[in-house]
Amino acid sequence: MSEKERMKELIKLIQDCDYHYYILDDPVVSDLEYDRFFQELKAIEDKNPSWIRSDSPTQRISRAVMDKFEPLAHLSPMLSLDNVFSEEELYAFEQRIRKTLSTNDALVYTAEPKLDGLSIELIYDDGVLSGAATRGDGHIGENVTQNIRSIRSIPLSVTTMANKHQIQLPPSFRVRGEVIMLIPDFIALNLKREKAGEPLFANPRNAAAGSLRQLNPAITAERRLNAFFYFLSDYAPLQFKSQWQILDFLRKLGFMIHPLTALAKTSEEALEYHQNLEALRSELPYEIDGSVFKLNQIEYWEKLGQTSRSPRWAIAFKFQAHTEETQIINIEINVGRTGILTPTAVLKPVKISGVIVQHATLHNEDEIMRKDIRIGDTVLIQRAGDVIPDILSVNFAKRPESAKAFEMPRICPVCQMPVERIRGQAYTKCLNLDCPARLKESLKHFVSKAGLDIPGLGEKWIEKFFDLGLIQSSADIFALKSQDLESLPGLKDKSIQNLIQAIENAKNPPLWRFIAALGIDGVGEVTSRLLARNFCTLDPIINASIDQLEAINQIGPETAYNIVSFFHLEKNIQMIQKMLQYGLTPISEIASKSEASFFSGKSIVVTGTLKHFSRESIEDVLRQMGAKVSSSVTSKTSFVLVGEKPGSKVDKAKSLGVPLISEEEFMEQIKL
Repeated sequence: MSEKERMKELIKLIQDCDYHYYILDDPVVSDLEYDRFFQELKAIEDKNPSWIRSDSPTQRISRAVMDKFEPLAHLSPMLSLDNVFSEEELYAFEQRIRKTLSTNDALVYTAEPKLDGLSIELIYDDGVLSGAATRGDGHIGENVTQNIRSIRSIPLSVTTMANKHQIQLPPSFRVRGEVIMLIPDFIALNLKREKAGEPLFANPRNAAAGSLRQLNPAITAERRLNAFFYFLSDYAPLQFKSQWQILDFLRKLGFMIHPLTALAKTSEEALEYHQNLEALRSELPYEIDGSVFKLNQIEYWEKLGQTSRSPRWAIAFKFQAHTEETQIINIEINVGRTGILTPTAVLKPVKISGVIVQHATLHNEDEIMRKDIRIGDTVLIQRAGDVIPDILSVNFAKRPESAKAFEMPRICPVCQMPVERIRGQAYTKCLNLDCPARLKESLKHFVSKAGLDIPGLGEKWIEKFFDLGLIQSSADIFALKSQDLESLPGLKDKSIQNLIQAIENAKNPPLWRFIAALGIDGVGEVTSRLLARNFCTLDPIINASIDQLEAINQIGPETAYNIVSFFHLEKNIQMIQKMLQYGLTPISEIASKSEASFFSGKSIVVTGTLKHFSRESIEDVLRQMGAKVSSSVTSKTSFVLVGEKPGSKVDKAKSLGVPLISEEEFMEQIKL
């Protein structure tokens, strides 16, 4: 093989390695082998400089420093998207489309996250990257070609992939996407700048924009940028019929397409996609601020056209503004019923969606380090529903010099016993089963809606009864008598009577609810129902082996181990025996099975706050009875289950003639 042929082979080989490493996240060679290929290629090119190709991996980083960015025009405008912020606005968007198209045919959308980065357009001539421009004013952007070439997830040439997939490339085409910086890379960059005494970037978007607009491409290369692509601006010559085909075309050519991109076949599916994405938001390694929905059928694009600033066939559904900035005053440790130490941020009080927020969960030590959260930082807080708020990001531009790094304690802050970082897990745990914090939290769980759901016996009274020595375990609750409570301030005769009656009423729970109340690590309502359904009575569950438990679909090895370990502890068995002596009698699954066929095959929507169920648990119950749970009311909805303070879904149900059912009617129907 001649040197020139070897050079071509090495270019192809390295391009393939880059594709597997950066696009597929599936390396095919070791770093050492990759470096050998690269050095061999560089040696051939140094010996024969006239052979150097613009798509060679050695040419990714330009050695020239620019004086300024030259302008680069877009052949077609890079438009922005109109925004919607609610379910009603999303449906109104579809109705406008239907009215313009005069159609009742199914409208299919491509759905993807709305990345918070910098929009970019790449130009490929004869399959080779020849230009790159920022959005600019939508008509003319800045020529950042040299900097874009340094981003290794962007292909310098697509001819190899085109040949592999037998794609006939047009002479020239333009691809549009978003350049982003991953949150871990952003944290690392700011830490480096902090050590060097340089100003910190406020957020990943600013860091990505600042990195891409460096006049020295070598600096851009040091900043770990990524890019996802979502559009082909000159799609007409390729005769695509759908946006999905465009994405498939780009994927086959080696461009990164967002893995959460999906098809939504109705506006209801689009709404469900958006809600699921919002729930995932804080877990993603990059920042997003909504969803993007584009009509999949390209023929409709031409009919709908565009305004001066946005296409009429696409929309950005922004997340609700349940966010505010505030400052972390301190980080405290809470000890849960399973002994896990959870760091919680104490915040300067801030109002979010009408609620004063003073605390936010920090999850675990790894999460704090990943986001580089420190005491004294100004942070962006997100509040979604009734969940304790999350910290989305740190505003590093506002970090004071006095900001203090957090360290997980080595002893339990409650019982002063040593704690242990569990191997292979992200959490630290107090192993003392008699830790007062663990006991209190177990009691709170036992009486909560997720447990036996005893009205009137809330966290405040559990704390007081525990501190006074009236209850030390869940069994003690059933031993409480009126005379034990008569001297307590704040409890009147009527309240005492109601509380004792509520405890008495709780003595005949369904078996699954009793199992859920015990607080076994990893055993919530779903697993408790599985246990009750498979074993029917309490004794077989207590005596079940790991093999028997793992034989049940959806119960894994860790959960099976936790169940067996719980019932192998003598103190737990003694507690259960005391409960039975005090008259607690769980109702076996055989005796409690009700005719659930009423809901089988029905489409149910839940709205409002329920007294006896969390949103997750009621939806799980409905699914177990064969119902389909939907997030949107349509003419095909069978029932809307209505709790307190329902939203607009009730009005929509009434307008469509969809029946409403109360929580009490639901419980009567399933005989709970």
